Amino acid sequence: MRALAMTPIHLPPDEIRRRQARYDRLAPPGLTVELRDVGPAAPGSLDDEAAVRASEREVAAALARAGDGWDLAFPDCVLDPAVPDAVGDQGIPVHGLLRLTGMHLAAMNVRFGAVVRNEAIGAELGRRLKAYGLEPYAAGIAILELPFDAIADAGAWNAALGEAVDALAAAGATAVINGCSAVDVEEDRFTARVVDPTALALKLMAIGRSA
Repeated sequence: MRALAMTPIHLPPDEIRRRQARYDRLAPPGLTVELRDVGPAAPGSLDDEAAVRASEREVAAALARAGDGWDLAFPDCVLDPAVPDAVGDQGIPVHGLLRLTGMHLAAMNVRFGAVVRNEAIGAELGRRLKAYGLEPYAAGIAILELPFDAIADAGAWNAALGEAVDALAAAGATAVINGCSAVDVEEDRFTARVVDPTALALKLMAIGRSA
C-alpha cells in the first residue's frame, strides 16, 4: 500500500529527509509512505492564521495534482489541512492525522488533551476538534511557545512537555496528543500518556486498508 504525505509548509531538503526517515521508521509492514514538499508557494512556518489558511490552500492544490498510483494520502500535519469534512469523489482518499487519532481515542472513551507549538496552531487545532465533534473528549490544549527550530530538536521539545502534560493531566486528560507530526517524544516519562499522532494514524491507516 502506497501513501502520499504532503508537507503543510515549504521545507528545505534536509528537513524533508529527516521527516522521510521518520516515516520509514514508523510505517507498519505493508505501508510505504512517500513525503513530498508542498512547494514554494506555501508558508515556511505556521505562526499566524494567515499562514494556516495559506497552508490549507496549498496542500489542497498539491494533493489535487498528486497523480495516480496512490492508495491514500494525508497532510504531514496534525491540523489536517485540506482534509475533506465528508467522504466524496475526491480521487485519492485523504486522511487526517488528528481525525484518526482523536476519533480512535474517543472510541476508546479516553479523555485527551493536546500540546502545540504556538497560539495559532492551538486555535486551529481547537477548531478542528470542534468540527470533528470531539470537544466532549478534550481536556484542553496547552501552548508550548517554542520556536520552529524545536520541531527538529527532540530534546528541546521533550524538555518543554513536562509542565504542559502535568497541567492537562490535572484537567482530566489521561492521554495527550503531541501536536506536531514530526517530533519524536519520550512517551513513558510523563504524568499522562503522550500520543504520537503520526505513529498511531499510520497504524490505523494500515488496519483500515486491510479490514
